[in-house]
Amino acid sequence: MGIPSIQPYFMPRKDELPNNRMSWTLDPERAVLLIHDMQQYFLDYYDNQASPVVELLTNIRQVRARCTARGIPVVYTMQPSEQTPEERGLLLEFWGPGLTARPHRHPIVNELAPGDTDTVLTKWRYSAFQRTDLLGLMRRWGRDQLIICGVYAHIGCMLTAGEAFMNDVQPFFVADATSDFTRNWHEMAMTYVAQRCGVVLSARDVLDALGEGRAPFDLERLRSEVAELLELSAAEIQDGDSLLDLGLDSIRLMTLVERLRNAGIEISFVDLAERATLGDWWELLSPRLPQAHRPRSQGEEMHGVRG
Repeated sequence: MGIPSIQPYFMPRKDELPNNRMSWTLDPERAVLLIHDMQQYFLDYYDNQASPVVELLTNIRQVRARCTARGIPVVYTMQPSEQTPEERGLLLEFWGPGLTARPHRHPIVNELAPGDTDTVLTKWRYSAFQRTDLLGLMRRWGRDQLIICGVYAHIGCMLTAGEAFMNDVQPFFVADATSDFTRNWHEMAMTYVAQRCGVVLSARDVLDALGEGRAPFDLERLRSEVAELLELSAAEIQDGDSLLDLGLDSIRLMTLVERLRNAGIEISFVDLAERATLGDWWELLSPRLPQAHRPRSQGEEMHGVRG
């Protein structure tokens, strides 16, 4: 009885995702982001310094930031810290008392704390639609797509995707922004969703669908990328500001390096780690831009760096 201790495993890569039966496309005007049960209690069963949790937190944070920027509603589910045996029902037999045994671990993890405009729903069963107003909210908002992130992939996330489908809501299951007890359970959940009720995407797919990577890579795009990772507005980052003082850590820096490489810019973690400001980074990066990303007047762009 109860949740098992979860051993580290590698998060699925984009080239390891199952084939989707459907070719549905994410639309910012139709979508809602669901961050499912990302409470400290559920992450306590992992090694939070290892895969898949490191990638899980980074990817959810990126997806949430992009959804917020595009005006997509963000909904969290949280299981309550206090539940009577009647409220817990059959979950008590399967999993024991759950959060009621450790109510102090009830909050959403600090890295993903809900914002003032986000919606938080109390959740009582596996599916986020059961005994909540999620479907009603989506209908009032005129939205019929659900982006699903969180834990655990083969339990609440998968069953939420199934119930979304049964209510004519298109579910988009973000494979590397969900995690599970084991890699096998994770793969089972992905395969089921891809073949029976939704579309499985990577976090990068979601970012691309919501507007990532369409503009040339210039100083302002670099500023926007860094701002998203730091959960700030671009206007809050001046070229001479210390990015370390603004909250840059090694995980965010590794994520940025991967984004730059995806844009065709060859750079290493060490290259960026040795420099502390956006202006320094742009001075380093601009000569390495692929031709397709070079600004028309790169000299002017360089001289326009704000100190």
